[in-house]
Amino acid sequence: MAKKKQEVEQSSEQRQSRKDVLRDRKHREQMRTIRIGVIIVIILLAVVILFALVNEYIISPQREVATVASDKITLQDWQNRVRYERAQRIMNLEDQLEMLNNDVGMVQQFSGQTINELRSYETFGESVLDTMARELIVFQALKERGIEITDEDIQQRIEESFNYFAGDSPPANPTPTDEPAPTPSITPIGAEETDAAGEATPEPTSVPIPTATPVSAESFQQEFTDMIGRLNGFGVDEAQYRSLIGGSIAAERLLDVLAEEEALPTEDEQASAFMLIYPSEEEAQNALTDIGASDFLTVWNTVKNAPAETQDLTAATPTASEILWQTQDGITNSYGPEIADAVFNTPLNEPSGIVEVTSSDGTSYYLITMTTGLEMRPLSDNELRSRKIELLSTFIEEKMNSGEVEINDFWRNHVPTRPILDPKFLQSPTPTPVVTVAPETETTE
Repeated sequence: MAKKKQEVEQSSEQRQSRKDVLRDRKHREQMRTIRIGVIIVIILLAVVILFALVNEYIISPQREVATVASDKITLQDWQNRVRYERAQRIMNLEDQLEMLNNDVGMVQQFSGQTINELRSYETFGESVLDTMARELIVFQALKERGIEITDEDIQQRIEESFNYFAGDSPPANPTPTDEPAPTPSITPIGAEETDAAGEATPEPTSVPIPTATPVSAESFQQEFTDMIGRLNGFGVDEAQYRSLIGGSIAAERLLDVLAEEEALPTEDEQASAFMLIYPSEEEAQNALTDIGASDFLTVWNTVKNAPAETQDLTAATPTASEILWQTQDGITNSYGPEIADAVFNTPLNEPSGIVEVTSSDGTSYYLITMTTGLEMRPLSDNELRSRKIELLSTFIEEKMNSGEVEINDFWRNHVPTRPILDPKFLQSPTPTPVVTVAPETETTE
């Protein structure tokens, strides 16, 4: 009986042992499956992270955000340029703040537009991309003409910007020439102006524009190193600065090339004229009556030499002025198309009719002009340069609208926000304290 009971117990233990073995085996298989699954998940996550890193730091930076003909602007190039432009503006704001004795309110007043630009990240990035596309058009145009901007050109321009000329004298500024007087000349009413000795005061002569004071190689290197150090502090390298200098040189080269190719005229019809300006049409009409009774120059001299004590300084008063040899474009830009039309389309030495001009604030004033000279004359350096810039601008705009420029909106999700504008430039300016004056007390004798 005892032997049978022992056999039953042994059989039960064996069955229990087999269950444990099966359970252990199943558990191990489950754990192995879980481990395999975890490993697979880890591998997949690693692949995803690796792909994201590769895409973010290798693939995406080389994707083009814009193409200009056969050339492209990569995301990396554009982001570097945005960071440089932000750094440059922030540096200018900091310099301005130092010059204004840390008066944030004054900086906000003078450079509010720059501050707003730095806060509008996407608009700022879009503006930089547009600028880069235009620069690429310029470089392509020079390349087609066999013109190259070398590292030596860039280095020389950088040195000159710091007034370092490698031991040579700086290029002299052109000596300004006296403006020729219009014909006929004005003789103001009254005696000729004399000096204390009773002799006629000579006409002032033009003073040459002073040339820049050259600096030593050591001074240049120190200033240049300091500037690059500031840029580096904003996460910008020297290559960006040199690239921008190269773009500036390229634009100047293309200015002259296009002017030569288009045979841009260096002279144009120019006029000299006198103007009488009145705040009301009634006063202008009375002036025309006076001109008819005498002549234009008499009325002009009368207004020009009106004693100050007879003028109402609280109201607009008649004014006499003159234009000395300007082109029609120049007069249009300075005074408006109505005045330019009157000057160039009224016979010489005859008064025009009344010309009404509306100013930007909506008020009107009334002019009478008399053209005293009209002839072909050489353009001033400033006006010739202005026409070259207009020619270049037209050339670039045609290229921009030709279909050769394509912008990829991919850039909108990758606009750099650094370097960040210091919050001090966004603070409300400290209000000026109100000074109260204690009322005076009456004294009794």
